[in-house]
Amino acid sequence: MAMISKTLVFTYIYLLIYIILSSGVILYNKWVLSPKYFNFPFPITLTMIHMAFSGIVSFFLVRVFKVVSPVKMTFEIYATCVIPISAFFAASLWFGNTAYLYISVAFIQMLKALMPVATFIMAVLCGTDKARCDVFLNMLVVSVGVVVSSYGEIHFNVVGTVYQVTGIFAEALRLVLTQVLLQKKGLTLNPITSLYYIAPCSFVFLFVPWYLLEKPGMEVSQIQFNFWIFFSNALCALALNFSIFLVIGRTGAVTIRVAGVLKDWILIALSTVIFPESTITGMNIIGYAIALCGVVMYNYLKVRDVRASSQLPEAAPERMVKDWKLDKKASDIYVPNNGSDGSTANILSSSDAADEEAQPLVASSRLSHVGRTQASNHGG
Repeated sequence: MAMISKTLVFTYIYLLIYIILSSGVILYNKWVLSPKYFNFPFPITLTMIHMAFSGIVSFFLVRVFKVVSPVKMTFEIYATCVIPISAFFAASLWFGNTAYLYISVAFIQMLKALMPVATFIMAVLCGTDKARCDVFLNMLVVSVGVVVSSYGEIHFNVVGTVYQVTGIFAEALRLVLTQVLLQKKGLTLNPITSLYYIAPCSFVFLFVPWYLLEKPGMEVSQIQFNFWIFFSNALCALALNFSIFLVIGRTGAVTIRVAGVLKDWILIALSTVIFPESTITGMNIIGYAIALCGVVMYNYLKVRDVRASSQLPEAAPERMVKDWKLDKKASDIYVPNNGSDGSTANILSSSDAADEEAQPLVASSRLSHVGRTQASNHGG
């Protein structure tokens, strides 16, 4: 009993840390980029700082301190897997961060409810999932909810909305590519090795648009560059990445989803307090509630699929243990409805992928149930 209590306490502590860091990174990015606050209107530059910091830290952890060993990475795997994944990862962070210049944090979180829709569409197009009527109806509910929420947005901005939605679809495609490409090569990356290989590559991809779009503006404008602001911002993003890894190992799918939904509501409420210009209307709330209903049903279907495919007749005590393990396993097929925010993409929250910045962390944790089934069949 004492052991169970201690385990639960640590689980809730990790969840609390995750919620705080996830919300904090999003609000911090908004504060840094917003013209009304720190006024650093260069989202590509901010993202490149995150990538450079993550790449340097991961290099020291892998090569100097040898916390983890690098995976066997051939030129072929790097060219066919890491490079395309890094490209879409960089794009998702770029577009997600740019959206902060035009629309509120609250509205961005509402738009992120589209993440399951984008992921499902990309998975079907790439052949890793099948078009199903029940899932399609859930996606329709989510889409209707987002449309209603957008209709009720007082400060609706087409440019910002397009940036955010584009970032969401770029992140969705990255998730599917991570599954298809890395699974095909039998490669699994933990958070540190993921950063080690992908952060530098993403930095290179961001350099071209930075040179063309932001460098000229930075030369003619008097920008603020406070080392401690950017260092602490990048450090928070990196800490979020590792907190996600801890939460995955401690909780099951249902717990993660509940924590994600709770975090979204807390973040929306906090954003209206910290950024008074953000206004939430009744139509916003109604639309977001409709979208969340679709998200919840979608998550339920995914967990049910895993249980149905894995459950076998067994004795009652064994079944209870099995249920707990299945709940843990179900987290492996969680598809975030995050979008990207610009640090390391959050793969847990029900409204964050590059919520913040969660890198392409553990490849296996992003595989869909269908993808896993195909892999096991192929392996057999």
